[in-house]
Amino acid sequence: MTLADGIDDLAGAAARGDSAALDALLTAIRPEVLRLCGRLLPNREDAEEACQDALLAVARGIGRFEGRASFHTWLYRVTANRARSTYRGLRRRWLVEAGGVPLPDPPDPRRTSVVAGTRLDLLEALDAIRPELAEALTLRDVLDLGYREIADLLGLPEGTVKSRIHEARRQVRQRLTDAGG
Repeated sequence: MTLADGIDDLAGAAARGDSAALDALLTAIRPEVLRLCGRLLPNREDAEEACQDALLAVARGIGRFEGRASFHTWLYRVTANRARSTYRGLRRRWLVEAGGVPLPDPPDPRRTSVVAGTRLDLLEALDAIRPELAEALTLRDVLDLGYREIADLLGLPEGTVKSRIHEARRQVRQRLTDAGG
């Protein structure tokens, strides 16, 4: 039995209401969830906040895990959505706390890592496009899921997934180009 099989078994038991399996599942997936959140959010504390939100979403939503896709694929979807949601919440909080002061200029490359600046630009671009496009693009290009996995997870034909990803890439590329120049 592989680690993935063990996780899938825990997820199945947790989905059936086994609270000990849920506790073990959350403990087992936390490092991976934190790593995935860190791929989206440039700040460690923000990634940790998104990780906690994702784990809470898993705990609350495990009963709805249908096994249509693998547990990891479902987990990636939940995690990506929570990380993007955490970013939106942080941005809203900044606007309220700043009392109408505009958001800071784009990150200064002399003071910000290229990776962090790129992630912030990507999050802004993803937030500006339709959610179904952002979700498909995040699952493919940020979390590296295959087209078939995404199609199974979203309950869509593979061609629709490819079309959404193509359109999302086009829109994000345009927004990144506009923001950069």
